Amino acid sequence: MHGDSSYGLWPLVIINSAIFIFFAFSFARPKTKMDWRSFGAFSAFIVALFTEMYGFPLTIYFFSGFLAERYPEVDFLAHENGHLLHTVFGFEGNPHWDPFHIASNILIILGFFLLSSAWSVLHKAQQSHSLAVSGWYARCRHPQYIAFIMIMFGFLLQWPTLPTLVMFPILVAVYVHLAKREEEMAIEDFGGKYIQYMKSTPAWIPKFKIGDSAYAS
Repeated sequence: MHGDSSYGLWPLVIINSAIFIFFAFSFARPKTKMDWRSFGAFSAFIVALFTEMYGFPLTIYFFSGFLAERYPEVDFLAHENGHLLHTVFGFEGNPHWDPFHIASNILIILGFFLLSSAWSVLHKAQQSHSLAVSGWYARCRHPQYIAFIMIMFGFLLQWPTLPTLVMFPILVAVYVHLAKREEEMAIEDFGGKYIQYMKSTPAWIPKFKIGDSAYAS
């Protein structure tokens, strides 16, 4: 490890965290306690990510001995070399154009698109106190949680860190728990109608053919 550190840029931590959290908020627009819990978990992940990306590179310091021995020619305190998957898998050139970063961008963009599309359907259903069963809700029961998971996994491909690697499976478990709790509440509110929706619509893996669903629209 050598050279000047490209970290300690705390204004960038704050600015980037605020941008992505606000961006997600504008799509998710949390209203209920469960909405705020899922959004809060996502926000914590984003803050942890950008703290390592621009603030303090905990993961790089933790593995500094291994990295220095395995890649003595690489200055990991240079920001471009913080894309650890780029180095570990032996890619050359600009890390922003390697397969991991491209896949990351695709997942993040699709995740935000899914979040926005799902919210528009959910918001209309909440206003009319009816089931959200059209659009992406005709393909799977929890598109908003899938969107958050896609975005977080996309960031992991781009900039994996110890805190976010630990947080990711925990947050997935949190989203699964929240989804189950929401379904219990939906059954209390809508009874057999929601049970029938559960039978015809998968929870997490979207189906592409929705013509056979009684709730597709």
